[in-house]
Amino acid sequence: MKNPVINLRVAVLALVAVMAFTGLAEARWGQPASGCNQNGGRGQGRFAGRGQGNCQTALADLPREDLNDFEKESLLLMREEEKLARDVYQALGQKYSLRVFNKIPRAEQRHMDQLGFLLERYGLEDPIAGMEPGQFSHAELQRLHDQLVAQGNESEVAALKVGATIEDLDISDLNSALASGKIDNQDITRVYENLAKGSRNHMRAFAGRLAAAGETYQAQYVTQADLDAILASDHERAMAGGGQMMTGKRMTRVHGPGQGWRSNQGNCAGCLQACTSRSGS
Repeated sequence: MKNPVINLRVAVLALVAVMAFTGLAEARWGQPASGCNQNGGRGQGRFAGRGQGNCQTALADLPREDLNDFEKESLLLMREEEKLARDVYQALGQKYSLRVFNKIPRAEQRHMDQLGFLLERYGLEDPIAGMEPGQFSHAELQRLHDQLVAQGNESEVAALKVGATIEDLDISDLNSALASGKIDNQDITRVYENLAKGSRNHMRAFAGRLAAAGETYQAQYVTQADLDAILASDHERAMAGGGQMMTGKRMTRVHGPGQGWRSNQGNCAGCLQACTSRSGS
């Protein structure tokens, strides 16, 4: 018969070890030892999307800097542009039982949540507050939404080309904003880089489905050379807080000061990309 005193001592020692590890993890990474909340946490405030809680914490750790006019206009546009993607994909998903139109809209919602967090952080009025799916305050995006839904309803191939068109537009606008030299706030740069990564992954998904159907997509917004380079490169799993990009085959430093060569496991600088990398986003 086992000694109950010994069993109690073992249990106490195990509990002490767990508490010590938790404290060490919090001291090292500034977050609980469970790491980033990827699968069920909810953020705070009006833009609390599923799995966004610790992602927003990672952004909140970055400095809150003054916004220039370009940054304000860009944030407002990208908030609606990500809604455009979500709404069009949801509309087409009601007609076609294609996995991309079930999976990618969830990623677009997370993109909207990240931009919504930045709007709230900087006290900007949300241009889509109270709007139903398919409604936009930006007249050109309203026109584009209606046009793309109509085109996508013609056939599955047409719907896939609509998806590629939207990702093409997103990549072009995000790249232009990042290359403009007018965005210098770290949190905006972080979100835009992750959104661009997600859009490149979505482009690969749509192009892959088109290729399987014997069709191709021709670039309309980025250059054809840039599109070809995206399609020839690996799926991007995560972009770490210090500016490293991980692909399915390797991990490569891309830019900026590093945080070491950690992935998002146990590195809460990676909370943002951990959430955006799910579902191909």
